[in-house]
Formats: sequence, structure tokens, C-alpha cells
Amino acid sequence: MNNRFDEVITSRERLREIVPEPAFLPDKKIDHIDPVFRRFIAACPFIVLSSKGSDGKISLSPRGDPAGFVHVLDDKTLAIPDRPGNQRIDTYENMMSDPSVGLIFLIPGYGYTLRVAGKASLVRDAALQQQMAIRGKEPDLVLIVTVEDAFMHCAKSITRSGLWRPDVWPDTAEVPSLAEALKAHAKLAESEEEIQVQVENDHDNSLY
Repeated sequence: MNNRFDEVITSRERLREIVPEPAFLPDKKIDHIDPVFRRFIAACPFIVLSSKGSDGKISLSPRGDPAGFVHVLDDKTLAIPDRPGNQRIDTYENMMSDPSVGLIFLIPGYGYTLRVAGKASLVRDAALQQQMAIRGKEPDLVLIVTVEDAFMHCAKSITRSGLWRPDVWPDTAEVPSLAEALKAHAKLAESEEEIQVQVENDHDNSLY
């Protein structure tokens, strides 16, 4: 690897030679969910959840539901419902060895993001599961995050990407479908068309 690139940065000192210390950086990080962040979470329908496995590999998992699906139980505790998925449960298995997790909250059309880090646990609680029911279906599990750090992040990445600007969205005609990826990587015997029917059926009939 060292021969492939002009330079590999291996120390903080070298890193800060290239990216100087900020002239002024307010300490915007807090260790709880205050009323400001409660309002952000209440408007958020989508998060990305990170965790680390016992093998050291990082997993990122998207989670989405109607806005406000992440419940703020108190200023240190978030609750996230589990919904039907592919049953890999990478995040949950990772938590069994390392409870550290990170979350990024995204609101469509809004440039700023909320970042939260903390420790996670997995629970079953009848009252909480009932509160989180959608279409009469309760989650089987609830992910609890004890908040350690929380802060809002600037909008530069959203602005640069044009994430919420349909006029600059890329053409997806040549982007591979899930069916194509499954056919190529899982070596499934069915045709791509047959796999696509199964994918669409699962999507349409098992959201909750």
C-alpha cells in the first residue's frame, strides 16, 4: 500500500500540518438530548446507525419510519423500534460484543444533520413496543441508546452533494438493482427477473 500512494498519513502531527487546527471551534458537543435536539429528532424519518463487530469490522445500517420514530425517553435515552428486514441483524450481534454505536439523523430537504454517539442495549418492553406499533404491528425488539455525545453538523456535505436537489440528482438508469447484485454475488439460480419479483413482493408486503 505504501508504494501505491505518494504519502500515507500516519500521525496526528503530520495530519495537522496539512489541516491546521481551527482558529475558533466552539464546543458544540453535549452529553444529552436537550429541547433543541428533541425538536430535531421529532422531525427526523431516517437515520444511519453504526456499530462494530468482534472482528473489528464496522457495520452501517439505515433505519427509517415516519418522522419521530426515534423516541426520546429522557435526556439520556433514545429508543429505536426494530422493523422487518433481511434478518442479518448485524447491528444487534455486534452489540453483544461492543455496545458502542453512532447515529446520524437526516431530515429530507434540510441541510444540517444531528450526530449522536453512545452505548446500546436491546430490550423487549410491552408498553414501549405498543407505543411503537404501526398498522397494528409492534416491533419485536427495541434498541436503546444511552447518549454520551450529541451535536449538530454543518450543511456543507449536503450542499456539495445536492442530496435534496432533484435538479442535480444523477441518472439512475445504469445503477444496479438489488436483484442484479443478488444474482451476481449470492449466485442465485433464479433469473434476475424472478429475483426482482421476490424483492418487490418482500418490499410491498413486509414493511411492518
